[in-house]
Order: sequence, then structure tokens, then C-alpha cells
Amino acid sequence: MRKIVHRHLGKVVAGAAIAVAGTAVMVGITLPGTAGADDSGGGQGANGTSQQAGQQGQSAVQPGVVEEAPAQGDKGKGRDPLTDDEMKRVQRIALNQQSFSASENVEGKRGPQRISVDLAEPEANELDDPNAPRRADVSFYDYKNDTLVTKTVNLDTGKVEKTGTQHDVQPPISRDEMIEAAKLLIADPLGAGLKADFKDATGKELTSPDQLMLNSMVYRATSGAQPAVLDACGEHRCVRLFPKVKNGPWIDSRDLVIDLSARKVGKLG
Repeated sequence: MRKIVHRHLGKVVAGAAIAVAGTAVMVGITLPGTAGADDSGGGQGANGTSQQAGQQGQSAVQPGVVEEAPAQGDKGKGRDPLTDDEMKRVQRIALNQQSFSASENVEGKRGPQRISVDLAEPEANELDDPNAPRRADVSFYDYKNDTLVTKTVNLDTGKVEKTGTQHDVQPPISRDEMIEAAKLLIADPLGAGLKADFKDATGKELTSPDQLMLNSMVYRATSGAQPAVLDACGEHRCVRLFPKVKNGPWIDSRDLVIDLSARKVGKLG
């Protein structure tokens, strides 16, 4: 049923198996920490407090609030990489109240899932202009309708100049998406093999993604190559995980696919 990278007393003895896992990880994966972690989406309303004695207790749900764009802070020049201040600023500009309220992140909460923030390419007529404006492309994934949204923000004016939406487009998996995929896998009956391998390697129960190092690869459905539960992968956001015990061996879970859009797990034949 499941492929296992065999271990003895916490050491990996099947070198060939690890070479295969290592090769898979090198092909098109997103390394932990290299993908942008979402620090802008998913805010929810807070509950109000009860009225004081003599008044009827009430609780009110406050609407989600998108913060105003922060001050410009540190700025880069020309084709310099975006500074931390610039990245924070363009994310706030790109995520207005309407798009925040109408979208969902990987956890099903309000606000789209941030995928990446990159320095945008200059316009064709600006290639030789040393004073050309700096722009940033901010990409979000909306799990409500499986849409990749990319907004181009002018860092000089603080305005969104372009907005593009795409379906059936799957950029590399972000760190937050990997963590959510691991949570779904651990909680699913198909994650039993992963948990058994973890216990074999550590003697402990696997209960949280924090116990693993996670790499990932986007999975796209191929006609007839997967169970029906995974047929929408490509339209849906689907991921294969390459988990590793912290300070320990890899665990081979390449035959398992997590559909983040449908929040289901499937097993490849």
C-alpha cells in the first residue's frame, strides 16, 4: 500500500530510495522558506464583549479590515531587489477591501492566499530610462473560485496599474499552503502510512506539520492516471509533499496528492 524509506535506529539504510526521493525533490519543488509566506490574508472579524451588569449580553462580529498602505520606508533603486518595506507596502495596496472580502485563502478564511511578490519588468519604452518607475507584481490565489490574481503596483505612485486573472494556472506552492496540505494529510486516513513511518523513525506520534521539514510539487491531473477524486487537479490547487523528519530521514509520500481546493486527499495507483 505505501512505499517506505526503510530505517534502522533512525539511520537511512536504503540509499537508493533516498536518491530517488532526493531527485524528485529537485524537480520543480518549492523549498521551505523560499516561497512567500502569507502575512496579509485571512483576517476574520473579532467578537465583541458582553455588556456590563444590568444590560443584555451581546456579541458583535466586526467586519474584516484591510490596513492602509504603510509609509514608503526603505526604497530600492532601478532594478534593485524589492526591499522589505516595499514588499509590505505593495501587498497592502494590492489587497483592497473588496478583493479581501470576496476571496478565500487556503484555510477557507476571508482574504486571498498570497503567493509571491516580485519586481516587475520595465515597460518596453522604459528599458533605457534610468528614472523609470519601479513596479512590483503581487500574486494571490483565490481559493473561492480557483483564480490566480496578479496585480502590478507602481511603487512611485502607489497605484495599481494592471490586474490580471487566470484560471488553470498553478504557480509554486507557498509555505503556508504546504503547511495546510500537511495538516490535511495527517488528519486523513490516507496519512496513516506517513504517521507510521514517522513513529518508526522517531518513536513519537506525528500530530503537527511542525514536526516535519516540507518540500512540495504542484500536481496536475493526467487523463486516466489518478483516481476520480484528483481529476480536477490543475483546475484545483493540488500538491504532492516530500516530508522529512527533522534531523532524520525522508518519508516517501509521493503517491499521495492533496487537493487544497477540495480539501481532500487521493492516492495515485
